[in-house]
Amino acid sequence: MNMNNLPTDPFNEGGLQRFADDFRAGKVSSETATKAYLDRIAALDHKWQAFEHVAHDTAITTARAMDMLIKSGTDLGPLMGVPIAVKDVFQINGLPKPHVGSNMDLPDVLGPGEATFIQALKNAGCVILGQTKAVELCLGIAGHSTPRGTPWNPADPEQHRVPGGSSSGSGVAVAAGLCAFAIGSDSGGSVRVPAAFNGIFGLKTTAGLWPVDGAFPLDPRVDSIGLLTKSAKDALLAFNAINVSLFGHQKHHESAPIRLSRLTFGQPTNHFTEQVDPLIAQAVEHANQQLHEKGVLFEDIIVAQAPERADYFPVSMPSSLLSIFGKDNFLAQRHLMDPVIAKRVESGLEVKAYEFLALEDRRVASSKAVAKQFAGFDAWVSPTTTNFSPLVSELEDPTKGMRLALGMTQNTQPANYLGLCAVSVPLPTDTLPIGYQLMGAANTDLRLLEIAVKVEETLRA
Repeated sequence: MNMNNLPTDPFNEGGLQRFADDFRAGKVSSETATKAYLDRIAALDHKWQAFEHVAHDTAITTARAMDMLIKSGTDLGPLMGVPIAVKDVFQINGLPKPHVGSNMDLPDVLGPGEATFIQALKNAGCVILGQTKAVELCLGIAGHSTPRGTPWNPADPEQHRVPGGSSSGSGVAVAAGLCAFAIGSDSGGSVRVPAAFNGIFGLKTTAGLWPVDGAFPLDPRVDSIGLLTKSAKDALLAFNAINVSLFGHQKHHESAPIRLSRLTFGQPTNHFTEQVDPLIAQAVEHANQQLHEKGVLFEDIIVAQAPERADYFPVSMPSSLLSIFGKDNFLAQRHLMDPVIAKRVESGLEVKAYEFLALEDRRVASSKAVAKQFAGFDAWVSPTTTNFSPLVSELEDPTKGMRLALGMTQNTQPANYLGLCAVSVPLPTDTLPIGYQLMGAANTDLRLLEIAVKVEETLRA
């Protein structure tokens, strides 16, 4: 395709709400929007490498069906006809079995049927453009993964920077304008880190809120599904529409409309502030000042349980994966794996059952303690990551690569560990993209998204 004739991102102006309005008014069609994205994928994804599989024919067929339904008076809701991308970890009828970023023969743990969450997306009228790349077995926060390839962060077209993981392809697809929004999964930051590094919005839902059957499990105790969107407004609309499709209703909460002047944010003074790049710390402080000028109160807090995540995840994730594969199966296929990820999984062979159970008991107790600590706070805030997106080449040094990876998970893993919901709001900067993290108490996802909309409006002003 002639790049000069490349269609613009049909959702770049006005987002999901404008498309929903124009779609119902007959001003736009799902087929036109879907073809625009498919053309953009065909022309651009050889560079960005976001997609594992593009469902060209299926997407067009679905889009045409949505156009016919809306013309006949059948309205499936605000996501009807919206072209989306899905992380390659879900079982999707009519599409290839998920690779989960691996060339291994994966155990049959997804079940025979389509993932419940995917069914909900289809029932809401979403058009699935294809499956986006994931880090192997979802065990990698940087987004670097050798077996199926590492997507290219669009924030730096000249140098190959990591996109964040493990929802690497989903983050890149949204940032590069290859879909209206994308689905990811988050067990330790796998939605929020790609959101921060790619300059988009990311939602990590409370674990257990959305069903994860039919999705490859990394750590079932903390796995959650998330959204990668162009804005907090898009995430709020999608969140509500998906809940209606899943549950028949929105996740209502009894509270007044969000007013920044009535909000109190907790500002952790431990853990989340350690070894943060000075430019990121400065940007977050500026964001806090902007919000304070709008009336938000900030109170210093100590989250004593946050550092516990450093003991938990190196044990829980390898152990969980080994429980799926089995020792002999893993060792037989180890040579097919990304060497760094293989080494991480192999570490689980030394884990003792009583040690893992003790860590899980501690996590449950800490989650209950933090739930009480949230009283009086609307959210806790922090940088999403402590560092900027590094070059892929910087990960070649194992010592430096480990240090960089720890900086990516330092501030995101506590939300998973403590059972919180969380979002990453893009922060405007003159450098590479970064994120502003808002953490909410368990099952306050809707209110957190409504707060995020107001925060995003202020920071973009």
